[in-house]
Amino acid sequence: MRNAARVVGVGMVPFATPRTSPTYENLARGAVMAALADAGVDYERLQQAYVGYVYGDSTSGQFALYGIGRSGIPVVNVNNNCATGSTALWLARQAVESGAADCVLAVGFEQMQRGALAAQWSDRPQPLTEFLDTATALQGEAPDAPMAARLFGGAGAEYATQHGTAPATFAQIAVKARRHAANNPYAVFREPVTVEQVLGSPTVHSLLTRLQCCPPTCGAAAAVICSARFARGHGLRGDIAIAAQELATDTAATFDTRSMIEVVGYSMAKTAAGRVYERAGVTPEDIKVVELHDCFTANELLSYEALGLTPEGSAEKFVLDGDNTYGGRVVTNPSGGLLSKGHPLGATGLAQCAELVWQLRGQAGPRQVDDASIALQHNIGLGGAAVVTLYQKVDAA
Repeated sequence: MRNAARVVGVGMVPFATPRTSPTYENLARGAVMAALADAGVDYERLQQAYVGYVYGDSTSGQFALYGIGRSGIPVVNVNNNCATGSTALWLARQAVESGAADCVLAVGFEQMQRGALAAQWSDRPQPLTEFLDTATALQGEAPDAPMAARLFGGAGAEYATQHGTAPATFAQIAVKARRHAANNPYAVFREPVTVEQVLGSPTVHSLLTRLQCCPPTCGAAAAVICSARFARGHGLRGDIAIAAQELATDTAATFDTRSMIEVVGYSMAKTAAGRVYERAGVTPEDIKVVELHDCFTANELLSYEALGLTPEGSAEKFVLDGDNTYGGRVVTNPSGGLLSKGHPLGATGLAQCAELVWQLRGQAGPRQVDDASIALQHNIGLGGAAVVTLYQKVDAA
C-alpha cells in the first residue's frame, strides 16, 4: 500500500443545467483550483495532466488549463464516453505508480447541450451501431426513444421480466437519489420526489420515466494524484490511497449472449469489480459506501449485482429492505448520483472520486457515512469502458 497512488486533493464545482452553466473552461478552472487548494499544491508542481471531456474540440484540455498556467507539462486529452473522468484518473494513477511522474492532475469537464444524448457526426460510422442493432434485434424498433434510454431501458425491462421486479422498485431508486442529493450543495436536483411522482412522469422508454433518467448537466471535477513519497516530502495529506483500480472493455459476450443486460456493460463491470476485490484483498461485504453509475434507475439496480453488493436476482429485495441507503448494508450514491447530482459526462468519474475522498476523510457533512474506511467507485461508458476503483484510508506515514 505504501506504493499506491494517493489522492491528495479533490475539487469540483456545483453542477448546473445547460441553460445556467458557465462555459467549460471556467468550469474546469474552478474545479482544478479547488483541487489544488485542497491538496496544498501549486499548479507549477504538477508534472502531467489528463483532461477528460466528451463533447468538445481537440485540445480543449489545453485551453482549459492554459487559463490557470502555461507550465509546459504534458496535457493528454481523454474521451471514453461516460467513463471519461475515471479513465483520466486511471491514467493519472498509472503514471504515478509506474514512477513516470510524482504529482499528476486528473480533471474532467463537460459543457452539454439541452436534450438527450445523440450522435454528433452523420457522415461516418457510429461507434454504438452494433449496440443499437442488437437492441433492435432483441426488442424491435424504437424510433422516438433516446439512444441511451433505449439501451438501458431495454436492460431494465429484461431484468424485470426475468425476476418479476415491480416498476415501483425502480422508482424507489430515484426517490432515494433525491433524498441523498438534498444534502449535497453540488447537486442539480435536490427537491424530494415520491414513487407516485416518479411513475407518473412522462414515459421515456419501456419502464423508464423521465424522473428515472439522468439529466443533461454541465460541470467539472478534479483530483491531484501523488506518490506517497511526494506527499511525505511536501507535507501533503496522503491518507487516501487508490488501493486497486481496473478498466475493462467489451468482450464477445456483450453481443453474443443476446442480452440487453450484457449490452449495457454488466459483465464489464462485474469483471472489473472482481479484479479490484482480488487485488485489494477485500470483499463487497467490507464496503460501506459506493458511488456507482446510475445514469438510469435500471442501471443502478443492475449494478448492485454486477458489483457483488447483493447476489444475482436479489436486487429488488436489496432495495425494498433499504440496504442501499443510510441504515442499510451499504450507502449507494450518497451524493445523489447521476440521477440527482447530474451527469456531465467528462466530469462524472472525478466527481465520484471527490465524493468518496470526502467520505473517507469524514468531510461529507450531513451525507457522511459512518465508519467508512473503504469506498468503491463504478463508472461505465458504452462503447465501451468500465472503470472500478477502490479507495482506502491508510496511514499517511
